[in-house]
Amino acid sequence: MPDTAPAPVLLADRPGSFPHSVLAERHPAIIRQVRESLPYDPERRRALDTLLANCTEGVLEPLPADAPDLGRWRDWGLDTHVGRSWFDVPWLWSESYFYRRLLHAVGYFTPGPWQGIDPFRPVKLAELDAPATDDELAALDALEDRPDDERARALLHGSLWGNRADLGFRLSAEGAETRAAVPGLVADDSDTLWSLLPPSGAGTLCLVADNAGRELVPDLLLIADLIRQGRVERAVLHVKPYPYYVSDATTADVLDALRRLTAASGAAAGYGRRLWAAMTDGRLTVRAHPFSGGPLPYAEMPDDLRAEFAAATVTVFKGDLNYRRLVGDRRWPPSTPFADLTVWFPGPVAALRTLKSEVICGLDARTEASLVAAEGQRWRTAGTHALIQVRP
Repeated sequence: MPDTAPAPVLLADRPGSFPHSVLAERHPAIIRQVRESLPYDPERRRALDTLLANCTEGVLEPLPADAPDLGRWRDWGLDTHVGRSWFDVPWLWSESYFYRRLLHAVGYFTPGPWQGIDPFRPVKLAELDAPATDDELAALDALEDRPDDERARALLHGSLWGNRADLGFRLSAEGAETRAAVPGLVADDSDTLWSLLPPSGAGTLCLVADNAGRELVPDLLLIADLIRQGRVERAVLHVKPYPYYVSDATTADVLDALRRLTAASGAAAGYGRRLWAAMTDGRLTVRAHPFSGGPLPYAEMPDDLRAEFAAATVTVFKGDLNYRRLVGDRRWPPSTPFADLTVWFPGPVAALRTLKSEVICGLDARTEASLVAAEGQRWRTAGTHALIQVRP
């Protein structure tokens, strides 16, 4: 655990706060979306309606006695939270448990016709197959004749921005060296990251993925380029063990992204073929550890996962949720050093994150002051700012 004195854990008990709006507004909207996305039978629809009422007005209920992961959730604190309001337990925990309860409602873990059916798959596929994805993939063609370091920087920023990947792909070598070319980048330790991944590298990259679809594709492109350049010999892509947070990537989503790449035209298809080959010969491995779908910070990860990260040349945590789990879902003063909050991590670690929640650390005082002066606190949650933070 970090030596820094703990800041208050984020709760959702304050009306008007961002965490409260997620539980009170976003979760009900997700249930309604899921209810209409697939032709669930009356039993499943009733279960979703029950969850809708419970998650806004009720208390946390236990998992059924035959749930395959009941013991794991008990280890994660289920018994201490059952019977309490969703709004009165740590926000990270209540968010995570909401998705576990949603999967129970749709029969994801229950033997029967709906077992293993991703309730978010229609949304994921609609985004992945959208025309905008073609535009983003077409931008790869312009990078083919560019120097390796310029292409690498562009793909790094494509991975950073996710759905704004076209911004990253179109960065020039000159533009990538200036903050002005990347609007909203509030911290940039990319030089340190590259120092951990030299072209003569023979190590292992662990990349803890965030979202599927048009955010996972840039992650895969970055991995393919790092392997091609010899910056890493092997990559391990950590995904969620089951559908989670609507768009979080699972193994099935990785396969869908590969399908999209290999079926594309131009440079994108070449990336797809290289990734396919890397998976078949073991240079790219997909990992779905149970803890990846858990409600706890990574400081409390099990020993086997800790050992895996310890053996990596660098572990990159992608996205907002993984950032919260990496540094702790607390109200840290924004100037709290990133290195202080990740000192416990067993090896070099990096965060690539677009800001979509209140947790933040590692900012200098002038950056924070200018953001607050220009936007109040909206900069923390609007998804218009991003960061690259590294602790070697």
